[in-house]
Amino acid sequence: MHITASAVSLNVEDVRASSTFLSTHFGFSEDAAAPGFASLSRPDAGVHVVFLRRGLATLPADQREEHARGQILAFVVDDLEGELARLQREGVAITMPLTVEEWGERAFQVRDPNGVVVQLVDWNGPATS
Repeated sequence: MHITASAVSLNVEDVRASSTFLSTHFGFSEDAAAPGFASLSRPDAGVHVVFLRRGLATLPADQREEHARGQILAFVVDDLEGELARLQREGVAITMPLTVEEWGERAFQVRDPNGVVVQLVDWNGPATS
């Protein structure tokens, strides 16, 4: 097998709201869109993010009404504090403050208008044995 690209698909109520949030605050570009669908990417992300409207008839019946709950869309960044400050300046609510885990992970979270969790993370904190 040769994988040529990766994507994560998330079912949401309002595709446009999630697409706009990711474009506005995280620099993604919409590559394709149709009613109930948007596919976004950015050259350095390594993954496409696809938003699908809940109830979309093209989804298998057992997936149509699911919502992107319990999923975390995580992006590793170089300047975690800088990104935190930028998002705060842009008026984005920080839903999980900057935390440092004992294994060295540092992260904070925001939520898009549909409740999708977006986490920015780095592993620059002090790791303990």
